[in-house]
Amino acid sequence: MLLTKQLLTFRPSKADLIFACKTFIAAMLSLYIAFSLDLAYPMWAIGTVLIIASPYSGMVSSKCLYRLLGTVIGAGLALLFTPFLINTPWLFTAVLALWTGFCLYISMLDRTPRSYLFMLAGYTSVMVVCNAINSIETTSIWDIALGRVLEISIAVICSAVVSATIFPVHLGTILQQRVEKALNDTRDVFDQIFQQPHASNYTELLSAINRDSNDIHGLAVHLSYEKGDLKGMTKPLQEMLHQFSLVLLNLVAISQRLNQLDQLEPDLRQALLPLHDQTVGFLQQTPDLNLHRTDLLPHDFDAQFSQIINQASSTSAKVVLESLKMDMRHFIQNVYTVKCIWYLIQHGEKKLPEFITPLTTKYPSLHRDTGMAERGALAAMLAIFTSFGLWIYSGWQAGYMMAQLAAVSACILTAMDNPVPALKLFVRASIYASIMVLIYVFVIFPEVKAFWQLAVVLAPAIIYSVCLYPHPPLSGLGIPFTINLIMALNLQNHYQMSAIPLIDASLAGIAGPVIAILALYFIRSISPDTSAKRLLSAHFQAMRETIYLPFGTAFKIHLRGMLDRIGILNSKIVESTDLKKAMNDALIETSTSIDLARLDELAKHQNMPLAVTQQIRQLQSLFDQEFQQQEKNIEVQFDESPLILNCLTTLQDLSSQINDQMLQQRLWISLNNIRYSFCHSAPVIPTPNSMAMGNGI
Repeated sequence: MLLTKQLLTFRPSKADLIFACKTFIAAMLSLYIAFSLDLAYPMWAIGTVLIIASPYSGMVSSKCLYRLLGTVIGAGLALLFTPFLINTPWLFTAVLALWTGFCLYISMLDRTPRSYLFMLAGYTSVMVVCNAINSIETTSIWDIALGRVLEISIAVICSAVVSATIFPVHLGTILQQRVEKALNDTRDVFDQIFQQPHASNYTELLSAINRDSNDIHGLAVHLSYEKGDLKGMTKPLQEMLHQFSLVLLNLVAISQRLNQLDQLEPDLRQALLPLHDQTVGFLQQTPDLNLHRTDLLPHDFDAQFSQIINQASSTSAKVVLESLKMDMRHFIQNVYTVKCIWYLIQHGEKKLPEFITPLTTKYPSLHRDTGMAERGALAAMLAIFTSFGLWIYSGWQAGYMMAQLAAVSACILTAMDNPVPALKLFVRASIYASIMVLIYVFVIFPEVKAFWQLAVVLAPAIIYSVCLYPHPPLSGLGIPFTINLIMALNLQNHYQMSAIPLIDASLAGIAGPVIAILALYFIRSISPDTSAKRLLSAHFQAMRETIYLPFGTAFKIHLRGMLDRIGILNSKIVESTDLKKAMNDALIETSTSIDLARLDELAKHQNMPLAVTQQIRQLQSLFDQEFQQQEKNIEVQFDESPLILNCLTTLQDLSSQINDQMLQQRLWISLNNIRYSFCHSAPVIPTPNSMAMGNGI
């Protein structure tokens, strides 16, 4: 992927140029201060500015803070290790590899911006140690570590100040637009579900909305670090997104019920349109927080549904309509909850009303893949061992740069399923940067006599490459090119031009990432299909937990974690048709897991006949076994499980023993939903017509 065509056709926008110019100003300011203080490695100051550059001031400020803290921790560990291990290079290498691997492992499990801190703490130790060993005869480890902290401090202060004062772009405004878009998209899907009976892409649309809400959840952390419209609203916004995830599940359930109704009595869909219109009008109203409740419904909601249910000619259709009524009720209540929270956020209120039960946990309920974190840590450790080993045995003067770049490259890109293509692009950018370094050193720099001249000659390369940052996949070329250019130039107060050190530095800049590529290729790299299978395996493991999890706040928090996993799953571009189907079914299965929890509630009810309770327990056991099997083999579908189908049929027959009509209806609804959504190809078995259906749930 040379990206030649994309580069030739790329035209930076006004926003790109403003962002690039701001970054350039911060970079030159940090370099000037580092020169003025006569620090040992000014390239660390300007390089840090280019690494943490972002169009949004909040993201820059948060990355500045986490980078500074990570640098202090990493430099402190380097100070602790070096005096005791400097004379035992292999033991020193092992300790550095273990420390970096541990930090990277924690970073990959902590799927918040805070993970940046742990990653920096890991590879900063390697960078400080490498530079200390390279300068062991002239500079102490204390001076190296202190200089690193000072240079990073200068960089983060310059970046934060410039980003916040010169044409600041606040993330809050962008998130407001994205939240409004997500709410509007949800309403559009609700309209399509009722008005387009033959559409089949509801689940794909809802998956896309879920993926976007997950992105907003991660970006919301940065709101605490800027002076935008939503400053300090991180927790309320994340709580709103947690409640919003329940709305998506309600929409999935509604689409399933309407699809089922189209198979039974398609004429009833037309009768539901007035109810849809009334619901939309009700939800467009401004929420009234003085009512102190969210269980509000449109006028005559129950009466209108009762009329539609009475129009159904089959008992099966009545069961489906009763289920739809329940899903619609929950949808309205959950949307109203979301609108209440969003209304409070827009008016600067952080505290939730007492009638809203929060779903936010102390630590985010996000998907974490310990297996891939372990493999990423092992790959980084192997890269460090290999690069340090080559440095030790060869005695190459530029080996220190190779070792630290191998560690940095392995850490930065290990979160990707297959980081090898990105690292290959990194190597290509390093080659381009090496060519540009030679041009600067031997053609341009001999004419540079003052700092302002240095800034002028660096401006075109830095500004153009930074313009590429906001535009994937060009960012994969722009970021490494800019960083390698600055690092290889190694700008100093007393600059000396020498061909051999420059060539050595350029070769080290290529060798380090190559070592990381090989380590990641053999240990960490997996295909999107394999990654999707791992996520689906975790999905079915979570489904097993829903079988016995009581329906309530804890269950909703568990659902939020499942939806986060599905959001990651839907970002995978897979080739297998079976995998695509399984990924599409995952959202439907998550929605129907609510019925599994309700079955457990029904089994515990004191008025439930013993025979029915025992059959429910048998069904739960079968689902437990089925989910265990699907953890290992996702290609096995529920429509291939005759034991579950037979158990559902038996349970349907035993429902005639239930004297409590409310319990009987709830059981019919759950059985219907499970049969249709889990046993995808199984026909709907009608409830015997002799059983009278009530109107209430």
